[in-house]
Amino acid sequence: MRAKTFLIGLSTGIVGGIAAVLFTTPQTGEQLRSNILENSKKAKENLLELKKQTINLKNATFSLKNEVENNIPKIITDLRDSISSFKQEIEPDAMKLKEEIEGLQKSITEIENNLSELNNKKSNEQ
Repeated sequence: MRAKTFLIGLSTGIVGGIAAVLFTTPQTGEQLRSNILENSKKAKENLLELKKQTINLKNATFSLKNEVENNIPKIITDLRDSISSFKQEIEPDAMKLKEEIEGLQKSITEIENNLSELNNKKSNEQ
């Protein structure tokens, strides 16, 4: 709807501009008719070219829309699969790391207990 209004306004502007130029320029009747005919042919060609470009733009937009509708879901599915696969691949390593961290925490607790016992013994001896 907007494009139609725009094209009508553009056509009216072109025709009005051509008419203003033609009628304000001093010419003979024959020259005026010749110029009107020539300018109307040019205006018609310009409008046909504009129509062609508008159709091409419409087709390109439709094509892009179809590409997006067809490819975006596939990309999202592939991305989900990749993330799921990545999680499965790192799960064993994550479990090993968790076990190692727990082992280190136990070792730290034992060291703290040993240091505490040593400090208590030294305090008792003095």
